[in-house]
Formats: sequence, C-alpha cells, structure tokens
Amino acid sequence: MSDTSPTNGPLDPQSATPLYIQLAEIIGKQIASGALAPDRPIPSENRLAEEYGVARLTARRATQELRDRGLVITVRGKGSYVTPTAGG
Repeated sequence: MSDTSPTNGPLDPQSATPLYIQLAEIIGKQIASGALAPDRPIPSENRLAEEYGVARLTARRATQELRDRGLVITVRGKGSYVTPTAGG
C-alpha cells in the first residue's frame, strides 16, 4: 500500500479543499518530479478512483483540472497524457 508515500497522498476528506483539487495537486507534483514523464499517459480515471479511494467523477474532475492547468492533454479513446512541456 502507498498511503504513507508523500507523492501519493493521502487525500483529506475533512479539508476545505475539494478532493478533486487535492488529487490534481498530487498528480501535478508527480509530473513536476518526473515520476510521470512528458508524452506518457497518466493513470486512467478508473485507476485513479481505485488507487485513491474516490468516486470516478472525482478522478474525472481532477483530470479536467490538470487539463485546465495545461499539465495534461486528453486523446479521445486513448487517455490523458502529460504535455511535452509540463515536466520541464
């Protein structure tokens, strides 16, 4: 289990910050650290939901937040990928 890992969480449901923002922050830090490399996929919404114990909609909103920040792009039918410039 990775619930003690500083890069994976944990999410704080008691926080005033919405869970999707918390999840987007975690993924953003993984992108910044190079753990998620440019032009490579991020985990699917289903995988994020399972891994972090959130609803799929929460994972979807986190992915949308990352798109809004310019950190990922989504390719229909393939998934979401770290933008080539996000890691560097």
